[in-house]
This record gives sequence, structure tokens and C-alpha cells, in this order.
Amino acid sequence: MAPKTPRVATDSSSSRDNDPVSSLNASIPSISDAPNQPNGDSVQQPRKLAYPLPAQISHSLLTNTESFLRLVTLLLISAAAIGSRLFAVIRFESVIHEFDPWFNYRASKVLVNDGFYEFWNWFDPTAWYPLGRVVGGTIYPGLMVTSGLIWNALRWMNMPVDIRNVCVMLAPGFAGLTAIATYLFTTEMSTPSAGLLAAAFIGIAPGYISRSVAGSYDNEAIAIFLLMSTFYFWIRALKLGSAFWGMLAALFYGWMVAAWGGYVFITNMIPLHAFVLILMGRFTQRLYLSYSSWYIIGTICSMQVPFVGFLPLRTSEHMAALGVFGLLQLVSFVEIVRRLVPGKQFQLLLRGFVVLAFVASFTVLVALTFSGWIAPWTGRFYSLWDTGYAKIHIPIIASVSEHQPTAWPSFFFDLGMLIFFFPAGLYWCFKDMRDEQVFIIIYAVLSSYFAGVMVRLMLVITPVVCVSAAIAYSKILETYIDPIIPQEDTDMDSTTTDGHSTPSKKASKKAAAAASNKPRSLFTGLLGKRSSFGVYGLDTRIIMVGTLSYFLFLWVHHCTFVTQTAYSSPSVVLASRNADGSQAIIDDFREAYYWLRQNTEKDAVVMSWWDYGYQIAGMADRPTLVDNNTWNNTHIATVGKAMSSNEDVAYPILRKHDVDYVLVIFGGLLGYSGDDINKFLWMVRIAQGVWPDEVQEPNYFTPRGEYAVGERATSTMKNSLMYKMSYYRFTELYGGQPAQDRVRGQRIPPGVTLDTLGKLFSKLKKQALSSDTLSPDEAFTSENWIVRIYQVKKEDPLGRDHKAVSAFESGKRLKKSRSAAGGGSKKKTV
Repeated sequence: MAPKTPRVATDSSSSRDNDPVSSLNASIPSISDAPNQPNGDSVQQPRKLAYPLPAQISHSLLTNTESFLRLVTLLLISAAAIGSRLFAVIRFESVIHEFDPWFNYRASKVLVNDGFYEFWNWFDPTAWYPLGRVVGGTIYPGLMVTSGLIWNALRWMNMPVDIRNVCVMLAPGFAGLTAIATYLFTTEMSTPSAGLLAAAFIGIAPGYISRSVAGSYDNEAIAIFLLMSTFYFWIRALKLGSAFWGMLAALFYGWMVAAWGGYVFITNMIPLHAFVLILMGRFTQRLYLSYSSWYIIGTICSMQVPFVGFLPLRTSEHMAALGVFGLLQLVSFVEIVRRLVPGKQFQLLLRGFVVLAFVASFTVLVALTFSGWIAPWTGRFYSLWDTGYAKIHIPIIASVSEHQPTAWPSFFFDLGMLIFFFPAGLYWCFKDMRDEQVFIIIYAVLSSYFAGVMVRLMLVITPVVCVSAAIAYSKILETYIDPIIPQEDTDMDSTTTDGHSTPSKKASKKAAAAASNKPRSLFTGLLGKRSSFGVYGLDTRIIMVGTLSYFLFLWVHHCTFVTQTAYSSPSVVLASRNADGSQAIIDDFREAYYWLRQNTEKDAVVMSWWDYGYQIAGMADRPTLVDNNTWNNTHIATVGKAMSSNEDVAYPILRKHDVDYVLVIFGGLLGYSGDDINKFLWMVRIAQGVWPDEVQEPNYFTPRGEYAVGERATSTMKNSLMYKMSYYRFTELYGGQPAQDRVRGQRIPPGVTLDTLGKLFSKLKKQALSSDTLSPDEAFTSENWIVRIYQVKKEDPLGRDHKAVSAFESGKRLKKSRSAAGGGSKKKTV
């Protein structure tokens, strides 16, 4: 009977990466496969195992079980990603968060109530009063259209759900889809086990949760899903050379363009990847076909968005994609000519063609730029490369907190332990350096820089950190979970020229003799007869796997803690703790907006800083001067000038713009640091950019350069409208004594008065007074003094200025004033 041929195990990393279970099953030798070569020329040593494995299990059973467990695990990860974002709904209620989401919610209501056509052509006369806003042409409608489609689908299935609940739950739902998209993307880079880890990482990573909790109805709610899906389809198209996958990448890219202004990142990432591959000499027809299909279809799709229009052909931010597309056409043409033209003639023709193409392209680019057809780089682009550019030239951008440079603790807070495994994953990408791994390297380098210059872009680096860390983590786990122990180098005494070791006949015979005379154990470590403390010993495996598992538990604990404490509190509803430890809900914002909605006229114009424009329009349904769209810097500067000037200067501005009410946020009583006094310097800087002779920032600092609001505050600061509205009647809470500002830690002196702003009276009392002159008290102050609303007084019917009216009502005598009829004589007037 012929001897049984032993199965040879392979050390190929590529085969084990593609199908770890099948390769493991094929590489594990059975006891009956012991080496028994009749000629004795070579001996196949059996693989040593660190721990026993069950025998007689079919390959199909292992494959089916693996696929089933992978599917169940992925669904559980997706469910965990959704559940971890529901803390805000459970602790508070189903409510829209922050500022921008309130406009998105308002636009979604217009879409589902009035139809798509009305939404597409919507002009909002209540925004940016009295200018108005062409909403349909100034937004990215992808978020609203997505919510509208889901809402209509639920109604078609006889599930009548309010559009508000759809908006609240949209971000958690797409977070679950993002986990699946990340799994697919990572699987293209590495193994399915790395894909599961990447899905788990991004599902609960605080860097992504911060923009996707329930109620965070902003563009980023669906943007990261579209980002990862587009990248996945691009990699598939590149690997397969398929126009179909390139078309899918283009369609998701078009969806991304309609949903988020950050689509420019994709617009430059994919061209940069293609350009680097060309420089590396990796041009193929697969690259040409996939990029061409993505660029042509994607550009056509993006141009269907009214807010984008012809920008892909007329702005510098999109020229890289167009340039790479043209370069690919040239390279492809050169490859065709190479096959038809002899070598020497081809070299001469190539040099001349390259020089001519470069000169012609550069000339056309310069001519179109100077003619104005191609717009230059925007200020937002320059602010990414020069962090001080926006503060000097565009203070409206620098005034946003999420546009500030990222502090180092933020990386550890939002990424946790992944920040340490991130470089290790890039090492493995550099080690293999396949086309798709080049993409990861480029993505990591760009996102690392952008995340460092702007806090908001932490959202962009989070996916690549999760993917790269998952690759490193899975490599380490697979090394110590794989039961096969690699053969020692001492068993080999000769090496081939290609670097692979082969056993000599002498060493093989010696090993065979030793094997026949000494009983062999298939196991090492605790299961063997002798202990093994090497890298692949069972004791080492237990320590490593246990340590890595412990790190995973710490990661889950960190993510859960950060999510529930830092990222699950809606800005419109605040939470605090009472003395006994119980939770106290601070609902001043909704209380004030509800008062505006119920106690003011429908067309009453409200002036506030631009941060609160969307909330006032969404909850109070009242016209506002400025809002979070920030498209008109002069209009915002006008509000800043009114806030930073004294009443004599501010009052004509208020009357000119038909302002009925002024709303300010004040946190000095409760200790709320996000109030308008802390934002006041940005109002001054923005106003100074338009009126540098009238508003100057140094006038609001003490001679020692301090920003003071107490007794040491400058007269310009104390006379400003913002200061007076914030601290008016504040000292009455302290019995007329100096009050303590808990945010700035300064004592506020008494004596703050207001002459041009007053309190709303009833119509009956107005008729009794026969005057529009109102009481000097504010119109409304919320329970915790966070929101304060003042009504703007009308002109006095007797022609008196407001200081005279205030003095008359308080029974005080005015200072000497010049009489109009007395020819310059002075008299005292009561």
C-alpha cells in the first residue's frame, strides 16, 4: 500500500489573510500524516500546535459557521452603534440638538408638508431680515431629502411617524450603516476579522459619536456613511477595473455632494490616490477605467445640486480632480502610442508631447484664473494651511469654537487607545504597499494634518484611525490565536538565493533519527511535557490575548463614559446636579422661545447674535436679523456694532432694521460659560472689520490688557449695549450690593441702566398711557437668567430723547439743557 502523502502547510500571508479559517484547516496536519519518506531524502516535519484542535471537522462546516458568526457579530455591532447614541433621548426626550439642526429640521418640515417643488424653490422672508434668503439655492439638500424619503417610506408601510422623530433618529440609524460600510472597506484592505474590529471601533468611537448622537440632525449625520461607502466602492472599482463599481462610487459621491460641504475632501482624495499610483509606475487600465467612470458620472451628479452648480469646473478646489482626469487620458494615449511606435522614436515623441502638454495646460489654467473663469482659493481653504489667517482676515470663521486648532488631549479623548495602534496599522500598510493600502496611507497623512488644525475635522480622521488600528489589532490577535507554531530557524542549515530556507539531507536524516528515538509531543507550553516561554508559547499567548482583551474592555468603558457625559446633552436643554446629587433640568432656552412664540406678534423682528438665529426661527417662529448661515458678513457686523456700541449709537441701528426685541444669553448667575459676554470680543472684532474707525477692540481692555467686566472695566465696555443688557438689574439679586459673576469670577458694581429698551405692556395699559413709551424693565428673563429678552422702545411722541423720558418717569431732574426757543438761554426741566 502506497504511503500517504503528507499535506504541506504554507506560510503565505496572503492566503491566510484572504481566508484564515480555510488556510488554518488546510495547514493543520493530522497525526496520521506523520513523515514517512521511504528514500529518506527529505523529512516533512509536522506543525507544532500551541493548543489542541478538534479533529474530523469538515471545511464546509467551518466556512459556514464562520460566515454565520461574522454576520451575527456585524449585526450586533451595528445595533450597539445605534444604542450607544440614545443616551440623550433616554435622559431627556426626543429633541433636536444644537443650532444648525434646527434649521435642517425646519427645512425638512417644509419638504414633507409642502412638497419637493416648494422646498426646492423656497424663499424664506423671515431670515436675514429684511433681505430674506433663497433657501433652495443656498443649502445642501441631501439631508432633508433623505429624511423625506424615509418619512414617506414609513407612511407607505402604514407607519405614521412624525418627521421630528425621523430627524432625531436619523443619525443613530446611519451610524449603524457606517459600521457596515467600514467593515466592507476594511475587508478590502485586510482580513474580515480586521473588518469586524474596525466596525466595532467606529461604532462607538467618541470622535464619530460627537456628531451623530440622537437629535444631532446635522449634515454629518449621514456624511460619514457616504464617505466610507464612496471609498469602499472606489477601492472595489480599482481592484476589479469595473465601470459598474466606479458608477456606484460616483452615485454615492453625488449623494455626498448633496449632503455635506466636506465633499471636497473626497474630491481631492481620490484624484490624489490616482496621481500617486501613476508616480509609482502603477498605471493600469483598471485605474483608467475606474477613475474615468467615477469622475465623469460623479461630476455630472454633483452639478445637479443648485448650491454647487458649475463649481466643479470653475473653482480651484476642484481642479485637482479635473487635472488628474486629463493626466490619465494623456498617460493612456502614451501607452497606446508605445505599442505602435519603435522605441527610439517613442522616447523622442514622448518628451516633446509631455513638454507641449504641460505648457499648454499651465497656460490655459493661468489664463482662466486671471480671466475670472476659475475662482481662486477661498479664505476657508487658506485657513486650513495658516491657522492665524481666519482671525485676521475672516473673524466670522475664527469665532466658531469648532474651527479652532485641536488641542492634544482631544485626540486621546475622542480616539482613546486607538491613537497608539494607529501608527502600527500604517506600518503594515507600508509593509504590503498594495494599491488599496496606498490609499489608506494617503488618507491617514492628510486627515492627521487637517484634524490638527481644526477641531471639527476630528470627524474626518476617526474612520482611518479605526481602520488602521483594527488592522494592527487583528494582526496581533491572529498571531497569538493561530495555534500553529512557526518552525525554528535552527532546523535549517542552508538558504536558497531567494531567501527561503531548505533542509539539507544531513539535517533531515538527523531530525528523522531524533524523531524515531524520542516521543514527540504535538503541543508546547502548559499542554506539553516541557514548558515553553518563547514568543509562541501558550503562556505567552494567554498573556497577550488577555491583555488585548482587557484593552478592548477599557476602550468600551471609555467610549461609554465619554458618550454619556460629554456628547449626549442637547444644548437647548441643560442638566445640573442638586445638593443631594439628583439631576436638575435647566430648560431656559425653550422657555424663552416659547414665550416669544406666545407673547409677540407673528412679524416681530428679533435681534440676537447669529448663534441663536436658527433656534429662534425653529422654536419661536419669528423673523431674525442674522442666523447660522453667515453668508452676509456686513449684516453680522451690523449686529456686532449695535451690541458693542452705546445706546445712542445702537438705537438708530435697531430702529433702522425694524427690530422689536433683542435677545441675549447671560450665564453669570448660573455659571453657564457659553454666554454672550464670553463671545463679545468676536462681535467687536467682526464689527471692527467693517467699521475700524468706530469700533476698536483695545477700547474694551483695561490698560493692563485685561478683559474685565467688573469695577475695572473700561467705560466703553460698561456703556456697550451688550454689557447693559447682560447685567441690568443683576445686582438686585444681591440686595443692591455688588454681584458676583460666576463665569468670569468678577464682582459687578450696581448702577447699570437702560434707556432705549423696555418691557412689553398690555394693550389696555398702553391705551391708558396714550404712549408707546414702555417701562424700563426687560420684557422677559428666564428662570435661571440664562435668556434675557428686551423690547425696543418706539420714538417718544413728544420728541423727547429716551434719557429724558426715563428721568421723567423716575421722577428725577435732568441736567441743564438748551431751550429751542430761548435763544441759547438755559433752564432746568423736570
